[in-house]
Amino acid sequence: MLTNENPFSALFLLLINLTSFAQKSTYPILSIPDSLKQNANAVLRLDQMDIVIASQRSMNIKIQRVVSVLNEKGLRDINAYNHYDKTTSVKNIEAVVYDALGNEIKKIKRKDFKDQSAVGGSTLFSDSRVLYLDYTPISYPFTVAFTCEVETSNTAFIPKWYFVGGYNVSIEKCLLNVTFPKGLGFKKKEFRFDDFNIKKTADTETNLSYLATNIVAQKQEDLSPSPSDLFPKVMMGLENFHLEGVDGNATTWEAFGKWYGDKILSGTTVLTEETKTKIKALVGDEKDPVKKAKIIYDYMQKKSRYVNIAIGIGGWKPMLANDVDRLGYGDCKALSNYTKALLQVVDVPSYNTILYGDRYKEDIQTDFVSMQGNHMILAIPNKDSYIWLECTSQDDPFGYQGTFTDDRNVLVVKPEGGEIVRTKIYDDKGNIQDGKGVYTIDQTGNFSGVLKIASQGSVYASKSRVETMPPNEKEEHYKDYWDNINNLKLGKITFTNDKENIRFTEDVQLSAANYGTLSGNKMMFVVDAFNQYTGSVKRIRNRKNPFQIQRGYLDTDEIEINLPEGFSIEFLPSNYELKGKFGEYKTEIIKKDNSKLTYKRSMLLNKGKYSNKEYDEYRLFMEQISRNDNAKIILTKN
Repeated sequence: MLTNENPFSALFLLLINLTSFAQKSTYPILSIPDSLKQNANAVLRLDQMDIVIASQRSMNIKIQRVVSVLNEKGLRDINAYNHYDKTTSVKNIEAVVYDALGNEIKKIKRKDFKDQSAVGGSTLFSDSRVLYLDYTPISYPFTVAFTCEVETSNTAFIPKWYFVGGYNVSIEKCLLNVTFPKGLGFKKKEFRFDDFNIKKTADTETNLSYLATNIVAQKQEDLSPSPSDLFPKVMMGLENFHLEGVDGNATTWEAFGKWYGDKILSGTTVLTEETKTKIKALVGDEKDPVKKAKIIYDYMQKKSRYVNIAIGIGGWKPMLANDVDRLGYGDCKALSNYTKALLQVVDVPSYNTILYGDRYKEDIQTDFVSMQGNHMILAIPNKDSYIWLECTSQDDPFGYQGTFTDDRNVLVVKPEGGEIVRTKIYDDKGNIQDGKGVYTIDQTGNFSGVLKIASQGSVYASKSRVETMPPNEKEEHYKDYWDNINNLKLGKITFTNDKENIRFTEDVQLSAANYGTLSGNKMMFVVDAFNQYTGSVKRIRNRKNPFQIQRGYLDTDEIEINLPEGFSIEFLPSNYELKGKFGEYKTEIIKKDNSKLTYKRSMLLNKGKYSNKEYDEYRLFMEQISRNDNAKIILTKN
């Protein structure tokens, strides 16, 4: 085919078009270094926060966040949202979406962001709202550039800055810039900078800046501590701050507690004379403060229920006790404060206590006086210690601390000021599960048994919830618990919840067909039917992170085994004992006669934080337990 077109002209036009395309494209995926794509679901191309604290009552926060999402799992790293309420306004908010080549495909204005209440679930009402981006991608990868500006009068809460937000996200460039006046007592605390490429670019009387570049994605490893305990972050605060119309001061915990008690909690424990009369009659002539507190706690649990109420002073000021008494509901602050008001009526002192509530233990940072915590409980002084009351639960025994509030530093707010105290520590040997039972194997290998399991300590929390499960969930729970028994059938199950001694007992009848395997004139079955460790610790080559056992425990079992008639014992597993830094394990089989055995097992696991180099040793420890728990007895037909 003949043409008059000049090939050099065509090439020139193509180069112009490509150059024009390159100039228009923004954040193309191809420009991300391969090292940042490895193990990453998303790459933070830019993560920048600029904080300007103009005065004790004025703070401006600007956010720029550019995230390249590589796959569906990376959607959670977009984080394009911001909260607002009557003291915090969103000045502007928008997002731009780019395709893999960096071409703009969508611009999202404020009106296109979803606007809803910031709290859900059991929330009754809230004046806190959130604007968030709800974007469904057409394809992967793509990039979102998010910008937002917020103004607030609340300077009590300066955002924490996380250089690494979690696992499987890498960071190309991360910037934090903070400007503040000299007289407000600005302070900071840095965590875990050593192993990351973070530079402090300014640290003066009025400025603080950090720059982090090319931080590779971190892989999640089993039993790793929380990301907040692994990755770098900065906490910031002011000694002189403002919260919802109230100026505050936080130079010491004592001073902070005094301010919180006098300015925030003051006047919230008023009750009607009618309620006071009712409470005094309820307690009667009882003189013992602890016994009086038990009566009051039981009354509060039966009368009220928990709802989440995020309203008023940043969620820090409780509802009035009168309102809780009248309405019968409240959040953690309201119910704790209401219980305190009831106790005051009968002259039992108690103190509001601020902490981080979570199954993963997190401390109030004792060397950094500032607004911290997300939960409130009540402390009743008892000689040289405290009785802790979880007032959001309608089921917890008096003075019981489950895994949501145990073993962590908390702030007790006393009239004279704040005090840092550690909540109850459940010793490993105090987290007890004690099993006693009997099972019978018949001549065809069928299994039937009864087992009584008594649980105490932190184990009580997880076991006692089974009582209130629907029947189908209850059955699923036990089938999962005894996943080592095929063809499991559950019989009668009864529970005894001894709240006085904080001890929960399960009495379970169970059976299973073909538990024993028949082959010719032989029968074989696993001796440990009721408490067999069937899990596994994942092999991780070149593990980087330390690992953590949050809570230890002690399991003890004593089981009688009735063997089938017409069989004799050919092989019996040997007694076994294992001791090490992670705990102790021991099994013993006692032959009473040719048809009856007693099987004893104890396992103590020690809580603790261990180095990455100890992980393989722990894996071997648990493998040895698993192997021995699976030891089998062999019978021969006579």
